[in-house]
Formats: sequence, C-alpha cells, structure tokens
Amino acid sequence: MSLTRRGFIKLSAAAALTSAFSGLGLAAKPQTAKAAVDRIAQLKPEWSKQTTTVCCFCAVGCGLIVNTALTGTKRALNVEGDPDHPINGGTLCPKGGSIWQLSEGSEGQPNPRIQKVLYRKPYGTGWEEKSWDWALDKIARRVKTDRDAAFQVKNAKGQVVNRCENIAHIGSSALDNEECWTLQALMRSLGLTYIEHQARL
Repeated sequence: MSLTRRGFIKLSAAAALTSAFSGLGLAAKPQTAKAAVDRIAQLKPEWSKQTTTVCCFCAVGCGLIVNTALTGTKRALNVEGDPDHPINGGTLCPKGGSIWQLSEGSEGQPNPRIQKVLYRKPYGTGWEEKSWDWALDKIARRVKTDRDAAFQVKNAKGQVVNRCENIAHIGSSALDNEECWTLQALMRSLGLTYIEHQARL
C-alpha cells in the first residue's frame, strides 16, 4: 500500500479523533452521573456558603474559594481557584488543586492521616506505637548527638564560624511564611549552613 504524505496526515488525524471521542457517553455510569449531579447541587447557595481564602502551600498566595456545607457536617465540600484573585486568576497548581484533601481526605471523610507516632527501630520489620513525648525526646537527642559530633567553633584560618555541616534542612511548601521563618531561625540557631526550601527547588 502506497501512502502519500497528505494521506498519512489525514489518516493520523482520523485515528486521533476516533480514539479521543470513542469513549464519550460510555464512561459515565448512571450512579456516577447521579453523584456528580448531587455534588453540583450541594454547591448551590441554599446548601453551602462560599468563603474566599488564600492557599497555604507556598509564598505565592493564590486565592481560593471554599464551599462549606450549611447543614449536616458543616465541613468543606469543594475548594477551587478564585477567578477574581489578581495572582492566580482562578488557576491552581497541583498542590493547590488538591488542597481540599488537606482537611477532608480523598473520600470526603475527615482526613485519615496517621494520628499516632509509629517507630520502626533499625533493622526492624514492624512498626511500634510510641507517645509524642517519646518521639520528641528521641528526635532532640539525635539532633544534639549529631550536632555535637561535628560542630565547628573555628575554621582552618582560626576564624569563629560556629557551624554544623553534617546536618541539612529542607523546608516544606506546606508551611506558611511565618512557620518557614521560625523554622529557618531554629536551624540557623543550631549552626546549620545547608538550609533549603522545597518551593525554590
């Protein structure tokens, strides 16, 4: 079979369109469609209240619109970008787009995050539940041990440097600006020189 360049382009376009539109109308099952309609109905003013807020993930400050139920659980129903906000104009990054899960979890239930400290000792195969006091004490002792092992008061030239180069810290963009400032101040007070932030990376 001989195929010209124009024929190849036509055939490719037809194949792409066929694969793109072949599933239309087949994917939406009646129950899924009903759930979508119910969810949209929940966002109406008689069922929910809209509040504007700012995304907490990084220092950009994108605007959000949060729909909160007026009855029942009175929890967040939906979070979306604010189209009137001057920074993001209604758009959100992947983290901002999934911010609803921060408080509600992926299935709309209160977040199923782990509420207890789980510890697996070196070479251990299972997790043990520990108290928060135990965990904080363990972390503090390990940080102090590592810091004391390599803390430099003076460098090779005899200049006072008071630094610790065997510990590094990377900040999280799930923290707000004030939390980031407090955290980096703590790291600097320990003498750390390798301080980075996930949002910059």
